Amino acid sequence: MRNILRWTTALSVLAASPVFANELTDTNYPETRRGDVVETLFGEEIADPYRWLENDVREDKEVADWVALQSAFTDSYLKQLPQRGWFEEKVRGLLDFERFGLPEKAGKRYFYTRNSGLLNQSQLFVRDGLEGEPRLLIDPNAWASDGATALSGWTPSKEGSYLLYSVQDGGSDWRILHVLDVATGKVLEDEIRWVKFSDLAWVGEKGFLYSRYPAPGEGEAFQSANYDHTVYYHELGTPQSQDVVVYRTPEHPEYNHSVTATQDGHWAIVTSSIGTDARFEIHAIDLTSKDWTPRVVVGGFDDAWELVEGMGDKLWFVTNKDAPRKRLVQINLGGKTPKMQEVVPQAEDILERAGIVGNRLVLNYMRDAASHAVIVGLDGKSAQEFSLSGIGTASGFHGKPGDPETFYSFTSFNRPPSIFRMNIETGETTPFAEPEMDFDPEDFAIEQRFYASKDGTKVPMFIVRRKDVVAAGNPVPTLLYGYGGFDIALTPGFSASRMAWIQAGGAYVLANLRGGGEYGRAWHDAGRRENKQNVFDDFIAAGEYLKAQGITSEDGLAINGGSNGGLLVGAVTNQRPDLFAAAVPQVGVMDMLRFDRFTAGRYWVDDFGYPDKEDDFRIIRRYSPYHNIADGQDYPAVLVTTADTDDRVVPGHSFKYAAAIQHANLGDKPHLIRIETRAGHGSGKPTDKVIEESADILSFMAEWTGLEVPQS
Repeated sequence: MRNILRWTTALSVLAASPVFANELTDTNYPETRRGDVVETLFGEEIADPYRWLENDVREDKEVADWVALQSAFTDSYLKQLPQRGWFEEKVRGLLDFERFGLPEKAGKRYFYTRNSGLLNQSQLFVRDGLEGEPRLLIDPNAWASDGATALSGWTPSKEGSYLLYSVQDGGSDWRILHVLDVATGKVLEDEIRWVKFSDLAWVGEKGFLYSRYPAPGEGEAFQSANYDHTVYYHELGTPQSQDVVVYRTPEHPEYNHSVTATQDGHWAIVTSSIGTDARFEIHAIDLTSKDWTPRVVVGGFDDAWELVEGMGDKLWFVTNKDAPRKRLVQINLGGKTPKMQEVVPQAEDILERAGIVGNRLVLNYMRDAASHAVIVGLDGKSAQEFSLSGIGTASGFHGKPGDPETFYSFTSFNRPPSIFRMNIETGETTPFAEPEMDFDPEDFAIEQRFYASKDGTKVPMFIVRRKDVVAAGNPVPTLLYGYGGFDIALTPGFSASRMAWIQAGGAYVLANLRGGGEYGRAWHDAGRRENKQNVFDDFIAAGEYLKAQGITSEDGLAINGGSNGGLLVGAVTNQRPDLFAAAVPQVGVMDMLRFDRFTAGRYWVDDFGYPDKEDDFRIIRRYSPYHNIADGQDYPAVLVTTADTDDRVVPGHSFKYAAAIQHANLGDKPHLIRIETRAGHGSGKPTDKVIEESADILSFMAEWTGLEVPQS
């Protein structure tokens, strides 16, 4: 009742405000025009009254005005939440620590990112030698007054003479490439545009390979579908117009192509895909030849192939061919046809990635969504387990053949990433950068449990709480997070916003749903296409388990997820609105009947299916969040979030869904939309925007789950 009274009071204040005087409906939300669009799809009439909200906010004044009204309305509500100030201060404090990215060695130089604490963007430094004095190379914080222009990818040339880097503006997926002379710090005149979904690969010290799309038409950069991905070679000192096409498939403009190069400079490896599913074709280009003719290594788009490294004519790959949990193989290109042999067979655990360091292989495995590493010889023998610091996620282990030095990172729910340097031959490990925090990791309990989904499948979840909360044994407000898609595994990692929730006395739960990559190909397949409902059932079962086990109370459960996870939150809210007190779908795919018409959406058919094929349509029609709102049922409090320059999941998804839930009769709790400006799908977001967004979301969930923050 306290929450409903506060919500009603806030609406009354807004209704009396001159800003909202004539724009509010009877439900006190800003008015949204309903159009008359109705389409007949496979014999079913589908109404789409908010089709006009798909228009680009930068190009359509009516959409821009709607965004402004909704933003003002939501902002007025969020700013008066009593928990918000505490969460803003807490998240800012939890982010205010020195943190480093993994170093990359090139020649005798070491390149790495560093953030002193609250910089909007991390800076890039270089050292001449490991003990050399750090020198600032790139400071993205000087690029834009709002901090929303970010350093995205970067890679030094083999000898470390040049640095190729990409710039991301306003969160967009588009990138602009530049080259910097490391010795002088001067940025060269080379500039490459319309780069997206690209790896960066140097060819010697004079040029590089990259992938791009054709320039979009006027006003179409943030919405038009992406086709004709092409690999180019750029020679330093020449204009982009002279770049050479290295690999493209004009007969298949839907193919996507990324390129990397072996460290000995012998081979460029082109990995081609059709969608987001990890089923690739592999071509090799002999960079020592004159004509650079692509050679088929693996054809058929049947399996996943991830290049580890190459030496001479030998290439190492991690693959799930004949091994759903993945194995390591070697392919020899010395003959007329490639010859493959197994180096490390499939194990009980998932082989996530591998690297060659010195004369050994470092294998990074995942067991029940947590990391462990194994070191073997190049022949796959003499295995040695590498100890990590408990339940967490290890990454890195990059290196070079012949050089025994590698760096890796380790993180967990209660531990920000620490960077370590290891000599692979001696086994000696020394810290490179360890964060200093104002809390003791030992004050928090991390446990993993397995619960039964609707069909009996055992699904893992991590539960993180303060130890004194565990000892008290009482239900507490709980934040349940999930994703469940695209073969992506959710593993333990540090988040300032989630730690703020835990420090406030709440529980944080990460559910490892089917559709993800936690247990290999079978786990992924069990949560996609015709099996997508399993993902929603897994998430609903997690909520039921948390209540049955007394982790959370009957009205204390909040759910959150982003992108495919936003779809998840929208779908389960429609299916079980009684189960949740608050729901926050972020940058979600909400209109499942039109997702493939915008930007990269066409790639997602591997997980979702094709809206224009009747069998697939029947499946996705049943769970599409926008089309299945349960009018007449009481819904949880809902805060939809998106960004105006999200060109991955275009904001029209969230705009239409928010308009629909505001129009429907869903009870007395608020159903709001938070629209970030100059931000995209998530990457490159400046620290100040991260803090603001976290404070808004956490205080909203706290308000509707009853989480009382500590008194300062």
